[in-house]
Amino acid sequence: MNILFRILVTSILVMVISYFFPSIAHVDGLKSAIIVAIVLGLLNVFVKPIFVLFTFPLTVFTLGLFLLVINAAIIALCTKLVDGFSVNGFFGALFFSIILSLSQSVVYKLSGENK
Repeated sequence: MNILFRILVTSILVMVISYFFPSIAHVDGLKSAIIVAIVLGLLNVFVKPIFVLFTFPLTVFTLGLFLLVINAAIIALCTKLVDGFSVNGFFGALFFSIILSLSQSVVYKLSGENK
């Protein structure tokens, strides 16, 4: 049940972010948003640890700020994999990932879900 809640929250937040920032991101509909949430979850589980492993020295050197770049790369990769979802450029992906992460943290904290 926890995973379904997270997919639902992420898909709703993706739609809300694309609604409030149409120059940054575009989602065709709820179906695309749900697919984006699932793909982002899978990319965060399987691809992100590989990126973190290979860029560990750079992440340590930047005191963890390079993780923002990795999150933006995951969002950019998701735009390539999901039809109906687009983010405008690298800085758009960076902004989208920051807003998505912050809003997920707030929703999970308010709902009592631990991340």
